[in-house]
Amino acid sequence: MTDPLSKLPMFAADREIAIAIVGKERASMFVKAVIPQLERKGFPRIDPLHDGRPVPLVRKFYEGYFGIKAGFVTAAPDGEERLGDWKKSPHSRRKPQP
Repeated sequence: MTDPLSKLPMFAADREIAIAIVGKERASMFVKAVIPQLERKGFPRIDPLHDGRPVPLVRKFYEGYFGIKAGFVTAAPDGEERLGDWKKSPHSRRKPQP
């Protein structure tokens, strides 16, 4: 299946973007009601020089919105694991070695 956004020009009108995202039947509602809400969440604004929204940024917005390209952060080890220490009383714990 081809991505509908890939068929659009680099800068597209709201109606074109809406059709690519939700289809012709729901495009008018999407333009009037959804796009203003999405703009508050970081949806790309209309570029006045090109008179359209940058489609690559629209794609990037949706990748982040749905977590498609969310990276994974691995934590660094925070020290030696002593799993049995939690069972011991506070007075019998081993002192950390230098």
